Amino acid sequence: DTVDRLGRSAVEVLSRQGFAGLTIRMVAANAGVGAATAYTYFSSKNHLIAEVYLDLIRAVPYFTDVNEPTVSRVDRALRSLALVVADEPEVAAACTTALMAGDDATVRAARDRIGAEIHRRITSALGPDADPRTVAALEMTFFGALVQAGSGVITYHQIADRLTFVVTLMLHQGDS
Repeated sequence: DTVDRLGRSAVEVLSRQGFAGLTIRMVAANAGVGAATAYTYFSSKNHLIAEVYLDLIRAVPYFTDVNEPTVSRVDRALRSLALVVADEPEVAAACTTALMAGDDATVRAARDRIGAEIHRRITSALGPDADPRTVAALEMTFFGALVQAGSGVITYHQIADRLTFVVTLMLHQGDS
């Protein structure tokens, strides 16, 4: 419950202050939690925001309906994952900054969990016979798209549309 409150609070504070203005103490105060308690869960604001992003990713549904074509399942999965921060520019910018943070072990661990979560969702959408090379190509495409959106080259909504194109191109095998 405390971790959830801190995560929700972080999103609220980001919306008002942006990443540069966010502090763990500010998030804790906004959540009605002591700063020392917040620091027992999050070692830095980068760690906090990385965990917030992981929670946002975990909230995205799985797309596994075998009655739906594979291309459609994978497209819906990647589109949903890409759009998770699309309408919250301060959260999107903070996630990009936090996840690209240097050599922070807690952020690195969160990145690993995010990567594993994305892997599970892509594999799940592809189905039980997912080719590991296809999974790897889709992961690389997805993470490359996030970097483009995070750096402001293109919007998250545009990325979602481009991912649809790439998924269709990669998986168009009679729409299995």
